Amino acid sequence: METTPARNIRLTADQEEAAALIEEWFFHMNYQYFVLCGYAGTGKTFLVDHIVRRLGLVPGESAAFVAPTGKAASVLVRSGTPASTVHSLIYIREEDIEVNEDGEVISERFLRFVRREKLPADIRLIVVDETSMVSDDVIRDLFSYGVKCLLCGDPAQLPPVGGTNNLLSMPAITLTEIVRQAYDNPIIRMAEIVRGGGTLAYGSYGNSAAVVSERRISADMRRRLLTEADQVIVGTNRTRMRLNREIRSLKGIPEDALLPTDGEKLVCTLNDWSKSLDKKGDFHLVNGTVGVCYNVRPQEDGLFQLDFRADYAEETVYDLPVDAGVFTEGKYFHGYGEKACLLEGGVLVHEDNTEMLRTRRVRREDTICRFEFAYAVTCHKAQGSEYDYVVVFDESRRFEEGAAWLYTAITRARKKLVIVR
Repeated sequence: METTPARNIRLTADQEEAAALIEEWFFHMNYQYFVLCGYAGTGKTFLVDHIVRRLGLVPGESAAFVAPTGKAASVLVRSGTPASTVHSLIYIREEDIEVNEDGEVISERFLRFVRREKLPADIRLIVVDETSMVSDDVIRDLFSYGVKCLLCGDPAQLPPVGGTNNLLSMPAITLTEIVRQAYDNPIIRMAEIVRGGGTLAYGSYGNSAAVVSERRISADMRRRLLTEADQVIVGTNRTRMRLNREIRSLKGIPEDALLPTDGEKLVCTLNDWSKSLDKKGDFHLVNGTVGVCYNVRPQEDGLFQLDFRADYAEETVYDLPVDAGVFTEGKYFHGYGEKACLLEGGVLVHEDNTEMLRTRRVRREDTICRFEFAYAVTCHKAQGSEYDYVVVFDESRRFEEGAAWLYTAITRARKKLVIVR
């Protein structure tokens, strides 16, 4: 493929400064990584695409674009940039499996990720998006290949839950100037007010954003907000569970239907790297993956099965064993990493149900998944994602980093935003 020439565009002053610094670093400096920070509306993604081509590199070939999660990678793909997860670029998945006489997998004894010995020789630059969500251990493995890395992120967002990554605290440059195209975007204006320590007043912000009082909205408006939003974002688990019950009711799902029904929106709450979401194995079923369930069928021993398609994936994952406890009792029945056994006849039981195992042949073992309803999710679960229409229930006052919480929630919206306070 021929290199696409840099487009004839006009950069802002700090974009031009950043582009010059990155060019100097890439061609003339020995430092392995360059940290580029940029606030919402500063054109960071656009600049990175521009400078990669200006360096004579080809996205998806000599320049590898990666993100910490499949959802975050899909945001890049949607903008026209080939991208994958960091894990799929630098790790190989190794499994110790047992197969039957027909070659079918009946047991996965363990799973681990092993760092690849080397990367494709034509990769000259690795661009990491949402860098703050990548752990120090993974960054260390990434650096071990000696390939130059352009690390990008928004320092005003919430830090990741668990793990540490301090790279964004020492950027080479931070983009702060709002690009011309973003001046009239009310969502960007609201994010800027919050990042600057201001308070968002009640009322409309153009035709696509508003702040409303929860006590003053009508029942009809509340129904429309909760059922029409692409994603509802909240702060606490208590609010999340309450709103998920309310939204299910508004959608006409009977109160006694405790388990998910076909077509409902779920979020994975437990990393399961053994389950691929696509045929290539680039994306996996990890904590925070939101999607839709199908073919839900109850099983024995506090389990049920479903088929699942992530909201950014084109393929469906079939026959996932799921812990029913959080839906029926408000707590998980099965521990982390526990297995379920699929018996002849399609019955799914927990692996410790020895009476069942003695009487029926085990066809397959599989790690038990954890899902919860996802009409409303916490802001931490929404990190790395973008949605056209977002409704935020503002619980920023409950957090020490309240401004970062609200800023992160606001910047999940692409086209339409309503903040309920």
